[in-house]
Amino acid sequence: MAESYDVAVIGSGPGGYVAGIKAAQAGLRSVVIEADRLGGICLNWGCIPTKALLRNAELYEEFTEAEAYGFSVKGLAFDADKIVERSRKVADKMNRGVTSLFKKYKVTHLAGRGKLVGKGQIEVTGADGKRQSVQAKHIIVATGASPRGLPNLTPDGKRFITYRDAITLTSFPKRLLIVGAGAIGVEFAYYFSAFGVEVHLVEMAPQLLPVEDAEIAELLLRAFKKKGIQCYTGTTVAEAAVKRNKVEAVLAKGDERTKLECDQVLIAVGMAPNTQELGLEGCGVKTERGFIVTDGRMRTSVEGIWAIGDVTGHQLLAHKASAEAEVAVADIAGHDPKPLDYGQIPGCTYCQPQVASIGLTEAQCKEQGLEHRIGRYPYAASGKANALRQLDGMVKLIFGEPHGQLLGAHLIGAEVTELLAELGLAMRLEATRDEILATVHAHPTLSESIFEATGVAYGLSANL
Repeated sequence: MAESYDVAVIGSGPGGYVAGIKAAQAGLRSVVIEADRLGGICLNWGCIPTKALLRNAELYEEFTEAEAYGFSVKGLAFDADKIVERSRKVADKMNRGVTSLFKKYKVTHLAGRGKLVGKGQIEVTGADGKRQSVQAKHIIVATGASPRGLPNLTPDGKRFITYRDAITLTSFPKRLLIVGAGAIGVEFAYYFSAFGVEVHLVEMAPQLLPVEDAEIAELLLRAFKKKGIQCYTGTTVAEAAVKRNKVEAVLAKGDERTKLECDQVLIAVGMAPNTQELGLEGCGVKTERGFIVTDGRMRTSVEGIWAIGDVTGHQLLAHKASAEAEVAVADIAGHDPKPLDYGQIPGCTYCQPQVASIGLTEAQCKEQGLEHRIGRYPYAASGKANALRQLDGMVKLIFGEPHGQLLGAHLIGAEVTELLAELGLAMRLEATRDEILATVHAHPTLSESIFEATGVAYGLSANL
C-alpha cells in the first residue's frame, strides 16, 4: 500500500524544505523526497559553504594589508585543507538544522529519487534500487538545477571543473581560467585570487555580472583589475584542450584570438533545470526550454502539481525559491496568495566588493521610457567606509518622476548585501524619496549612503 500524504515535495533545497515545513505548519501531512542531503545544493554545495570560503578569503586579504591598520604580521600562510574543512562544517551544521526542523514540525523525509507516475502518485527509488509508492493530494516539484556545460568544455572533475568541484578544492592551481562572469564566476574569481591564484575571467556578454546595472558592473571590473584579476568581456572560449599536462585555451573576441595556458578551467556558464527522469512528459506537465511553466500561484499545467525554485526559471536564487514555496503552500491551503513580483526579487553577489540590487536598472528605465532621476553616493565620501578602509563602492538609486517612487537600487561595496533589505521594503511599500529622507539613518553607518544617495538625486545631500 502506498503511503498517503496531503503534500509531497520532490527536492529539499530552499524551496523544497520550506514547502514541507510550511505545509506542516498549515496542518497538512507532508513528505519531502530527497536523494542527497537535506537542504539541497544551496545549503550543502552552494550558497552557504561558498560564503564560508569567501569569508576566509576576506580575512586573508585583510591580513595581507595589516600594516595599513597598524599591525605587523609575519609568516602569514594559509591551510587550504582547513579552509575547506571549516566550510564543510558550516554546511553540516545547517544540514542538521533542517533535519531538526523536520522533526520539530513532523515532516517526513524519504531518501530517494521521486518520479511522477500518475495522478497523485510518486515512485521513490532509493540508493539501493528499492522502490516505494507515495500518494499525495498535492505534489510540489522543487528539484532545482545543475551546472551547464559547453560543447567544447565538458566537466571532468580534474582539468575542467564546476563550482561543485571548486568548493572542495584543497590544491589550488597556479593559473585558473573561469568561463562565465555571473555570480558564481565572480565569487570564485575573487576567492582564488585572494589566495594568490592567477585568475583569468571570461564573459561573453559586454560586462561582468550581465544581469546587473552596467555602471555597477564597470566599477566591479575596475576593482577586479586592481586585485590583479584578468577580465575578458565580450569574449568566448573558442578552443580548450589538455596538452602537456596543461589546458591550452584560445579566447575569441571578434576577429581577435588570444592563446592562454592554464592549470584548470572552472565552467560557470549557468544552470540547467533538473527535469530529467521526473516523469513530467508522461503526466502532461508543460515545460519551456526545460523549465517547468507555472502560473502566479506556482501551479503547473496539470491539476494537483505545483513547481517552485530553479526548476521554474526566473531568477535562479535561493530566496526566490523559498518565496515561491510560501505562495504554493498558501494556494494549496486555500489562502488565496498574491503572486510574486519578480521585479522585486533582490540579487546579491558576495565577492569583494559585494554587489546587490533590486528593481529596474538604468538601461531598463530608458528602454521603458520611464522618467527618472538617479542619485549616486560613493563609499569614498562615507565616514564609516573610510573608518573600515573600504572605499571601493557606491550606492545608486533610481527614482521615478514625478512622484519620486523608488524604481531600482544598485549597490557595490563592503556589506551592501546587508543594506539591500531596507530598499526592498521601500519598494514593497511603494516608498518615495520623501519617506527615505524622513527616515533618520544612524551615524556613522554604511546605511547612511542610502539616505545620502536619495538626497543627491534631488540636490538635498549635505555631504556631497
